[in-house]
Amino acid sequence: MKSSPFWPRRGLYLLTPDEPDGARLLARVLPLLDKGIALLQYRNKFADRERRRQQALALQPHCRRFGVPLIINDDWVLAAEIDADGAHLGDSDGDILAARKLLPAAKILGASCYDSLERAEVAAMAGADYLAFGAMFASGTKPNARVASLDLLQQAARFNLPRVAIGGITPDNAGKVIAAGADLIAVIGGVFDAPDPAASVGQFLECFAEKSP
Repeated sequence: MKSSPFWPRRGLYLLTPDEPDGARLLARVLPLLDKGIALLQYRNKFADRERRRQQALALQPHCRRFGVPLIINDDWVLAAEIDADGAHLGDSDGDILAARKLLPAAKILGASCYDSLERAEVAAMAGADYLAFGAMFASGTKPNARVASLDLLQQAARFNLPRVAIGGITPDNAGKVIAAGADLIAVIGGVFDAPDPAASVGQFLECFAEKSP
C-alpha cells in the first residue's frame, strides 16, 4: 500500500453531483472543501469529455489549496492529463492493471467492486489503492445498482486495502458500514441533497469520530 501525505485516508469521500453548469458546480463544492472531507471525486455522467475536463480543471486548484485529493471518475487518462491525484474505475472504464502501469506510482487508483469479492481480488492484485463496494442501501443516484452486504465489507479485510462503502448512505445508517469495516464512505445525495450540505458533512464526520478507538 502506498504511503504519502494524501494516502491512506479515512473519512468522508465526497462525490460531485452531475452538474452541467461549471459555475454552479464550484458554488456547491467549494464551501465543503474546508470541512474535513478526505477525498473529492469529480463525477459527471452526462457531460462530454471536454466539459468534464474543464470542470475538473476548475476544481483542481481549490482542492490543492485545501489539501483534498481530487479523484477523476471513469477516466484515468483524463486524470493523467490534468495531473489529478488519482482516478476511480468501474467495470467498463478500462483495465486496472493497465492504468496502474501508466499512472505515476503516487497517484491513487480506486476500483468499483460492487458486490463481488472476486472483482476485489483482481483489482487488489492489479494494484488498486482502495476497493469500493455497494450499493450498501437503496440509492437515489443509482436505483438499479447491485446490492452489497455488510458482510462483504468485513470479508474484504483480507485484501489489506482501504474499503469504501457507497450507495444510499446517510448519517443515520453510516455507523453500520463503519462498524463493518468501511474506511471511507462515498456520498453524493447524502450531502448535496441535504438542506444544509455543510452540516451534513459534519454529521458524517461525527459518525467516524464515534467509531474511533
